[in-house]
Amino acid sequence: MNPLSRNVMRLAALAILFSSGCAPALPGPIAPDSPAAVSDKPRDLNPVADSRDLSALADGNTAFAADLYRVLRGKEGNLFYSPYSISTALAMTYAGAAGETASRMAATLHFTLPQDRLHPVFNAYALDLEARAKEPAEGTPFELSIANSLWGQQGFPFRSEFLDLLGENYGAGMRLVDYMADAEAARRAINDWVSDETRKKIQDLIPEGAVDAMTRLVLANAIYFKAGWLHPFDSNLTAPAPFHRLDGSSEDVPMMQQSESYGYALGEGYMALELPYLSGNMSMLILLPDEGRFETVEDALGPELIEDTLAGLNHGPVNLSLPKFTYESAFRLNETLKTLGMTDAFDPDRADFSGMDGNRDLFIGSVLHKAFIAVDEDGTEAAAATAVIMKLTSAPLGEPFTFTVDRPFIYLIRDAQTGSILFVGRVVEPVE
Repeated sequence: MNPLSRNVMRLAALAILFSSGCAPALPGPIAPDSPAAVSDKPRDLNPVADSRDLSALADGNTAFAADLYRVLRGKEGNLFYSPYSISTALAMTYAGAAGETASRMAATLHFTLPQDRLHPVFNAYALDLEARAKEPAEGTPFELSIANSLWGQQGFPFRSEFLDLLGENYGAGMRLVDYMADAEAARRAINDWVSDETRKKIQDLIPEGAVDAMTRLVLANAIYFKAGWLHPFDSNLTAPAPFHRLDGSSEDVPMMQQSESYGYALGEGYMALELPYLSGNMSMLILLPDEGRFETVEDALGPELIEDTLAGLNHGPVNLSLPKFTYESAFRLNETLKTLGMTDAFDPDRADFSGMDGNRDLFIGSVLHKAFIAVDEDGTEAAAATAVIMKLTSAPLGEPFTFTVDRPFIYLIRDAQTGSILFVGRVVEPVE
């Protein structure tokens, strides 16, 4: 497979926590930092995944990203999340799902490939993303790392087929812990792993009390991304300028200034601009609704609008003003995922995760997500984390185009080579 591209930002950390409850207490906890165990299957570094499967994965990711936005947009203030991170964590969970639970998860996540092709293409895409980061580049280094791990209860009967699948396709080895004897030690170990893998950007992914003696498995994914702009901004030109809120009030913010050649478009009720990162293929797509049209554009956000916008980009000189911003978002995604159709997985009477241990004794208790982003003159840094806690069932060219981002806007960070969306966000508050 050809390398996809070489920049991005710091994405995140995902964790899926499974809880179970009726096993007898086990003697002596195993250290949370114990080496990987249970499955000895090495990661497949040459997975079979053709371009059609990769396109199917990217298309599904885009549709899921848009579905999430339509539900999460009701939250007040700024918004930021990683659909790729959430999809990866839930894909590992999906590997242990069966029956109607698996069908509903696939529909919600827009997984259109059968499992024997879905997991290898997740593997191929992650390996390809990481390969780009290893290519030499001038300017701000492009950093990207993706890591997965399993944290399982000592003595719990996980199916070898499930563990082998995650080992081969996600590089997720099992670390044995004892939630029954010392859940807090396990929680700290997992949080430390997430923090290390995200360069300290995601802290305390799993809050106190989220894992307990009923927990049997935590699946964790962490991705870190940092990329410089193809055209960095001159910090000497950054100056205070007003940012106009949706309610009509305004506040001065540090506004970056630049005149460069970019791809831009005029859509119905909005303008769009694509900001490429240094190594190509990765970019930030900004959608700037016209005054009074923010909700209309939010309503229309989806695969068709994104595709039409990208197809309509013109390339030419642009006078750009863009605010610097840094903020975090946090969500509990249970109701969001239920609204999108993933109901059985949360229902202890109907959940079927028998692919994990051979029994229908696990269900998702809660799904938590955290995300961080920082945009400045040099580029972008981002991180995101998801925890799934499982419990036991008991414009024309020529003249410069002026693009002043002085009001609420939506943005997507995407892989232009495949169309996969890594991050989605909006800015409605200039400073948080």
